[in-house]
Amino acid sequence: MTDVIIVGGGLAGLFNAILLNRAGLCVTVIERKSYPFHRVCGEYISNEVIPFLSGLDIDLNDLNVARINRLRVTAVSGTVLSKKLDLGGFGLSRYTFDHYLYKKALSEGVDFLLNTKVEDIEFKDEQFEVTIPGKVLTAPLVIGSFGKRSNLDQKLKRAFFYKRSPYLAVKFHIRADFPDDLIQLNNYKDGYCGVSKIEADRYCMCYLAHRDDLRKYGNLHELEQNIICKNDHLKRLFDTAEFLLDKPEVINEISFEKKQPVENHILMSGDTAGMIAPLCGNGMTMAIHSAKILSETIIQYYKPNDFTPRKRSQIEQGYTMEWESKFARRLWIGRQLQRMFGANAMTTLSLKTLNALPPLADYLISKTHGQPFS
Repeated sequence: MTDVIIVGGGLAGLFNAILLNRAGLCVTVIERKSYPFHRVCGEYISNEVIPFLSGLDIDLNDLNVARINRLRVTAVSGTVLSKKLDLGGFGLSRYTFDHYLYKKALSEGVDFLLNTKVEDIEFKDEQFEVTIPGKVLTAPLVIGSFGKRSNLDQKLKRAFFYKRSPYLAVKFHIRADFPDDLIQLNNYKDGYCGVSKIEADRYCMCYLAHRDDLRKYGNLHELEQNIICKNDHLKRLFDTAEFLLDKPEVINEISFEKKQPVENHILMSGDTAGMIAPLCGNGMTMAIHSAKILSETIIQYYKPNDFTPRKRSQIEQGYTMEWESKFARRLWIGRQLQRMFGANAMTTLSLKTLNALPPLADYLISKTHGQPFS
């Protein structure tokens, strides 16, 4: 018996675990892999999280993060938009950050079940039953932080799962001749690729592409050569960079459809609750912030020996309202921005317009970042 079972040990899951454990709750995290490991992610975090991280005694200098304060957006045509990022951010790999947070949570008393797959989650008689191989765990509360897309989404019959997405995402780590303080978004037909520095001498290169293009060309290498490298900025990187991973990280059917932050009484956090378009580069930031507001809501209403259906309803309603307040518009803006960069001609027109209207460019960039929180 535990107070909270967290399904998925990514950023949202780990921050929820740390915060709830510090509040005195008994927390179990179930993760299907073993740390450290790579995830498909752009690996850029907005500086809005810094006050919050400082409050948790997380010193970014100890993690050797890359400080990023410039944005460049490129098109196949050669058109470029360059802007200074007023708030800015930092680059840090999920391999390093997740492992760091795991060790921190473990040292503080969070219980972990690693290399463990959750087979089902059911809500019965005001309790959850979480099925793992050979065992059923029970808890009054379950947090779903199992990422962008999971078989559990299908088990839970979540609406977005049945709206097939045409997008796949691919991530590399590279060494390259590239500015340390720049995040560059390179557009091409049906997708875009973000490049920015992370810790040490590494850079993250993560791209989004359309499954029809992959089917047409047969494999990732041919897709890259025939679609992605039509953008000269990317061709230069693919031709000259040193690729550091044995193989790229890949995820299929990335969905940007609206999701619900609470389903079947499961409290969803991070990408499981809603995914921002990668063009906005702030999925990690939203995962961290969503963990903060969820854990605070749970702490406000949950008492181990006095937890009623009414208090469960207060948690669910309070979290949903706070999620909508913090993220609904940001997600909507992300979806609209993505439409501006879906085709080569549209991308060129969008960048020329934004170059001609600097206040509009500044406004849109500001809407991809939130306000600092602690």
